[in-house]
Amino acid sequence: MSDFYIKTGTTSVPTERGYYGAFGGRFVPETIVPALEELTTEYAQAMADPAFHAELAHLQQTYTGRPTPVTFARRLTEQLGGAKIYLKREDLAHTGAHKINNALGQALLAKRMGRHRVIAETGAGQHGVASATAAALLGLECHVYMGSVDMARQQPNVFRMKLMGAEVIPVESGSKTLKDAINEAMRDWVTNVRTTFYLLGSALGPHPYPMMVRDFQSVIGVEARAQMLALAGQLPDVCIACVGGGSNAIGLFHAFRNDDSVDLIGVEAGGSGIDSGKHAARFADLNISRPGVLHGTRSYVMQDDDGQVRETHSISAGLDYPSIGPEHAYLRSLERAYYTSATDDEALAAFRTLSEMEGIIPALETAHAVAEVIKRAPTMSRDSVLLVNLSGRGDKDLDTVIKILGDRL
Repeated sequence: MSDFYIKTGTTSVPTERGYYGAFGGRFVPETIVPALEELTTEYAQAMADPAFHAELAHLQQTYTGRPTPVTFARRLTEQLGGAKIYLKREDLAHTGAHKINNALGQALLAKRMGRHRVIAETGAGQHGVASATAAALLGLECHVYMGSVDMARQQPNVFRMKLMGAEVIPVESGSKTLKDAINEAMRDWVTNVRTTFYLLGSALGPHPYPMMVRDFQSVIGVEARAQMLALAGQLPDVCIACVGGGSNAIGLFHAFRNDDSVDLIGVEAGGSGIDSGKHAARFADLNISRPGVLHGTRSYVMQDDDGQVRETHSISAGLDYPSIGPEHAYLRSLERAYYTSATDDEALAAFRTLSEMEGIIPALETAHAVAEVIKRAPTMSRDSVLLVNLSGRGDKDLDTVIKILGDRL
């Protein structure tokens, strides 16, 4: 059985009130404050209960398929001619992405709390699939909110959710994407707070969600740290992950945050280019992205002069979120993590390169991180080691990619 054991409170953040420096906190209607207080207490009790950890670890091994391996990307390394490139293979976890780590942990917590109805939001569909999967496994009722635009471009995932018994509720408001799905899920929770568990998918939202999601996803970094020492004989010089809300990245970064020799790089969605304004790169243009409150937490938010949330764009449904998890904002403020972006075209090129070089088709979200690897690896020495979190596989994105690349292949 996996020896993974979640360790909360291993850093100075968050504070008791859920703050990561100037970011985080809890900005919610009074009606759900008691639910958040209850969740915080129940989560702390679960973290202190060896039986909870044992059940989660057992399911991680026998159901999710953990530990996921680390793969040395030999051909990609040779082609780029720089740093040795390793891939943390979250694409090989059950359901095809890292999202199952958090969904399974929260679903076990919901059952522990006596909640038999769970709601979730999803953009790319992977968290919705993971939530439906965990709910089916544990016998929970599951409702997933998803923007109609995302439903159109992620039809395979919509069908997977329905196949596992979840109700997928289309959201027609706003940009009809992830931001609006979260809005509707929160409205549902406010209405049904006594009977419903909100299974939030990324490291955002009101406290304790950013901490809780980080802790459940930290298995990625815990495993990768030990695996890199065994395979490469050293810690990586650089860790890279794509960043939407930020769960896969914070899951990788957390195990390395106290290792000053390891650079942490998050890759945002550059969309059509930063100058076009059609992107979701929260840290790339601080004229339109500045501290604000969205979905119950304080972080950087893309907004207009009147403080209204700006629409975003990305070829990847999972990265077009106008804000970012508060711990990422905090790590950036400390200059402990650095954030860059990749455009749609760069992500598509990386999608194709990894497929051709390694026989691994990544999710479009993940391809943004691979794009940064392609830029960065050749600038590094051959003795350097670069680790990228392969957060998900690309089956779900084939319809999108076929429409763009089909005639070129």
